[in-house]
Amino acid sequence: MPDFLRLRRFSLFFAVALLGVLLLAAPAAQAQGKRKVIQFTGIVASGDSLLGVPGASIYVPQAGRGTASNAYGYFSMAVLAGDSVIIRSLGYANETIVIPADFQRQSYSVIIRLREDATMLEEVRVFPYTTERDFKKAFLALNLPTERGSAAAANLNAELMNRIFRTQPMGAVANFRQTMDRQQYSHDLRMGMAPNQYSNNPLLNPFSWLKLVEQVKKGEFKKKNNDDY
Repeated sequence: MPDFLRLRRFSLFFAVALLGVLLLAAPAAQAQGKRKVIQFTGIVASGDSLLGVPGASIYVPQAGRGTASNAYGYFSMAVLAGDSVIIRSLGYANETIVIPADFQRQSYSVIIRLREDATMLEEVRVFPYTTERDFKKAFLALNLPTERGSAAAANLNAELMNRIFRTQPMGAVANFRQTMDRQQYSHDLRMGMAPNQYSNNPLLNPFSWLKLVEQVKKGEFKKKNNDDY
């Protein structure tokens, strides 16, 4: 067999073997590159007291997702193996939890104790006057504007308030109250309990006439011996 045929056959065999190795290694590389989804749960507590911190932020900066702890400090969210989770809350120092990259279980539970990080500002005392005596003197000499001509007096002007009352549109609360009053009036009108011209005038009210007839039958209007009329 010529040498060039042997070389050509060897090159073809090498190319097929290399292609087979690459095809077998591709799923393994893909499996290694795909991180596992883990359910990250825990309780955010305050120092050593183990009191839950409500409203704490649990955030994964790389993924741009997060959640917040409930009223008892409990939280639950889905993360990926190898994620760095930052826990933040006002008045506490930030904490970082790193999920192990080779973690094999489906859930990862922790108790996170936040350390208080209160920023104490230095006291600032402002004294516009050198002494208390100067302050009292300036306060007693203060010339306050009179009620007449002030903005408060202008806002209480009768003409202005009347114009506002007639031109101001009705708000949501007033609309709701008016609607409820109309519905109640319609219901009372159907039940015969709403005020109307028949109920206000006893001569046009059939119930008043019925009561008068019953009183006449019972003799309530007969003259008695000891009556002076």
